[in-house]
Amino acid sequence: MKKLSFATAAIVALGAVNAASAADLAARSYTKAPAPAAVGYNWSGFYAGVMGGYGWSQRVRLDGFAVSSNEINGGFGGGTIGYNWQTPGSMWLWGIEVDAAGSAIKYREALLPNLTFEDKVRAFGSVTGRAGVTAGAALFYAKGGYAWANNQVSLTVPNVATVSESKTHSGWTVGGGVEYMFASNWSLKGEYMYADYGNARYGDATTGFTDLGLTTHTVKGGVNYHFNSPVVAKY
Repeated sequence: MKKLSFATAAIVALGAVNAASAADLAARSYTKAPAPAAVGYNWSGFYAGVMGGYGWSQRVRLDGFAVSSNEINGGFGGGTIGYNWQTPGSMWLWGIEVDAAGSAIKYREALLPNLTFEDKVRAFGSVTGRAGVTAGAALFYAKGGYAWANNQVSLTVPNVATVSESKTHSGWTVGGGVEYMFASNWSLKGEYMYADYGNARYGDATTGFTDLGLTTHTVKGGVNYHFNSPVVAKY
């Protein structure tokens, strides 16, 4: 009889231990792990970067007449600085951007067997306003404003002499692009711009004067460093 009572007590005690363990396990299974912090983006602040690309033009203006050509083209490379304003929690962005580039966009033609004409955009740049909309790490924007270009016209007699003249043209530009934040302070961008640099007068009283006008299309890629990290944690 004593053996039976001892066995019964052992079974009851074992059941109690199992019940407590099961209750503890159930409680643990319903304990949620802390949720990871969400990532937010605010693009406000200064940035600077490098860029490069390809430019071309289908025509130039000579004394008011349009001259078409598919041979005005070349590469370029330079830098960018700018500032963005974005209200926290808003998807809209406003900014100002300044860029400049050295250029090899040019057109060359043999006028005579011993005379070569060349028109080359040696450098160009712009000061533009920028407006965009953000979508997470991406920014879609349009921009436009003032544009300038340093253009050089040359006549060359091979192995004899080269006569050249440079002028700075002033005009306007408009375009847009997309920028993507791939790290806490770094972004990549792709951009298209159209520019009309207006007319400038070349020549002198001896050779005569020519009014030359320039328009270009450019596509570029670039990388920017943002001094205030746009990537922030949202709890």
